[in-house]
Formats: sequence, structure tokens, C-alpha cells
Amino acid sequence: MADHVLVINAGSSSIKFELFAVDPGDALRSTLSGQLDGIGTHPHLKARDAGDELLVDRDLTAEEAADVQGAMQPLGAWLRGRLDGAALLAVGHRVVHGGAAHSAPVRVDAGIVAELRKLVPLAPLHQPNNLAPIEAIAATRPDLPQIACFDTAFHRSHPEVADRFAIPEAFYQEGVRRYGFHGLSYEYIAGVLPERLAQGRTVVAHLGSGASMCAVLAGRSVDSTMGFTALDGLPMGTRTGQIDPGVLLYLMQTKSWDAARLERFLYHESGLKGLSGISNDMRDLLASDAPSAKLAVDYFVYRITRETGSLAAAMGGIDGLVFTAGIGEHSPAIRERVCRNLSWMGLELDEAANVAGGPLISTAGSRVEARVIPTDEELMIARHSLATLRKADEGAAR
Repeated sequence: MADHVLVINAGSSSIKFELFAVDPGDALRSTLSGQLDGIGTHPHLKARDAGDELLVDRDLTAEEAADVQGAMQPLGAWLRGRLDGAALLAVGHRVVHGGAAHSAPVRVDAGIVAELRKLVPLAPLHQPNNLAPIEAIAATRPDLPQIACFDTAFHRSHPEVADRFAIPEAFYQEGVRRYGFHGLSYEYIAGVLPERLAQGRTVVAHLGSGASMCAVLAGRSVDSTMGFTALDGLPMGTRTGQIDPGVLLYLMQTKSWDAARLERFLYHESGLKGLSGISNDMRDLLASDAPSAKLAVDYFVYRITRETGSLAAAMGGIDGLVFTAGIGEHSPAIRERVCRNLSWMGLELDEAANVAGGPLISTAGSRVEARVIPTDEELMIARHSLATLRKADEGAAR
């Protein structure tokens, strides 16, 4: 019976999970995946096996899953039943912020959790929920290895000039710097690029409710659109993206907004939702005839176009553009508009291939190769978790 690695990706009201069997040679094979969503309101557990057969599709009571930490109990009980006695080697977690100290996955203990909790102000939407399942599992299974895999780690290869703000040195030393996020997604994409792009200069656009872009030079991140927090860069579902800090000073001085009010504005009231006044969902905006919806889409495309040029400049040119994540993988309309705007780079779109979803969506004569590549953050987390566990075992055996 194969051993397994469990991957947990927790958000504010949902827990995505995937179970991987460890086959000979430490090859990883997904056996089931699912999501427990509606936590705190209408919790619902749904999962399918690797053959897409429905394994569970049922509501839970609000008491069973009042919060993310509590939801781990019914989810854990269901997963233990699916393991049917097989060994669970480790649980790998997506943790959005690793700070300046972590450039690689790490086995979690109480000290690591305390260290990561200090980073909550830098990722208030994500970090508390990333840590909640870790603490829940530690309370019931302190013997079970847990591995934190960081969205910031892939970007630690940035040159210093890319990570600096033009502020006094003391702030940089205490950790006020550009970190970049979505690193697990970018790391996966970098590992599956075709040879020309793997050795070249590729801009990867991770476009979803959270959106960012990354300059990948010969497989390494050299710059990205997100910075100190996951607010910077592209407009997102409800997050501002780039904003002049003077706007925040204006709101503080003229409207007496405090930090909590600013946080709600920046993280929950802006982005596509704020621009359109309609929705944070790109599908709704593309289907709407409202001028404000058109403005939100236009702004999103404009910022992607502009950031592509900026990231290409950071690499001294561009060989490829990759679209990934929810919007990037599933919206031909957004891909078409971005590619049309980048025709000056020598990018020629293959319209039929784009509508079909690729993977190659540029023409044979296009100087810049455009592709659609589905990301797999969960597989990256499983790989990192198993590798970290094996490394620890080897160290203990010496």
C-alpha cells in the first residue's frame, strides 16, 4: 500500500486539498482532490478521485466548520477514511509569506509558526488562514510532519535592485522590501516550459482573482509585479494593484481613515469590483454591457500590457509570454486583447488556437511565443514536502 502526502491550501472560507500517493522512486500520483468551502456560513465538502469520480458531495453544519481551524476536524476524519490505513508521510501547506528568512520550504514547529505569525500584517487575507490548519493538525497529530511551502521563496533570486524601495536602509534591514508572490505557481510553470523558453526570457501572467506577473530568466525569477504585500501590481478581483501612496495619505488626512479602514478599502473594495461597481468576477464583467464593466476590463488588460513591457525590459527582451491561473487559462477574450496590444513586440496571435485554449496560441512566424499552461501549485507543494522530509530523514540517518 502506497504512502501518501497531503496538500492543504487554505483561504478565508475554504480549504483546497489534494492527496498524492508516493510511488516507487518518489514519483507522486494524485489520488483525490477537493474543497471544503463556505466555511462559517454554509460549509460544503466535495471531492473527486483521479478518474473524476465523485467521492463526496455533502453539506456540513455551521458548527462542524465554524472557521478554518475547526473545519480541519471533519475534513481530517473524511480523509483518514479514504487513506484506509495507508501511511500519511507529511502534510504540505501553502503559506503565502515567508519573509526574508525563508527561501526554501521548512518543516514546521512551534517556533516557525510563531515566526510566520509575525508576518500576518504583510498578508492579512492569507497568512492567518494558512497557519490555522497547521495549528489544528499540530494539536491532534503532533507527530505528523508538516511542511510550509512559501509563495515568496521562488522570488528570492531577485537582484537586490529589484527588491529595494527608495527608503532608508534601516527599513530594508527590518524586512521592508519587495517579496513577490504566487511563487509556487511560477516555479511550476518554470519547470514545464518548452526548451526555448526554459533557457530564455519569459513573462508569466498568473491571472485570477489574485493576479500578478513574473519575469523568468532561464528558469529563475528576476522580478515580479507584487511587492511587500500581495496588493501591488495588477488590479485584482477586489485588490487595488498599484496605487500612489499619496492616495492613502489623502484618505487619512481628508476622511480620517485609520489602518483598518484603509485595509478594507485596499483589499476588499477596490480592483475589478471597485472599478466596475458590479462584480469581481471577470466572467460577469465580460458578459456585461455596462460602461463601468468595460472600463474594468480595459484597465485590467492595459495593466497587463504595461507590466509585460516592464518585465521584458528587466530581462533585456522577451522570448515568450505564458498565461496561467483562472482567467489566464480560461479567458480567450483577455488573452486575445493582451496579445493584440503586444503585437509591437512581434507577437502574432493564432486566433483559432487561442479559442481552443492552446497550449501554443501564437503563429509559427511569431517572434514572441505565447502559450497557455495550466498551473499546479498543489503538485509543487507535494514535491517540496516530500523532498524536505527525505532530506530530514537523510540528516537523521547520518
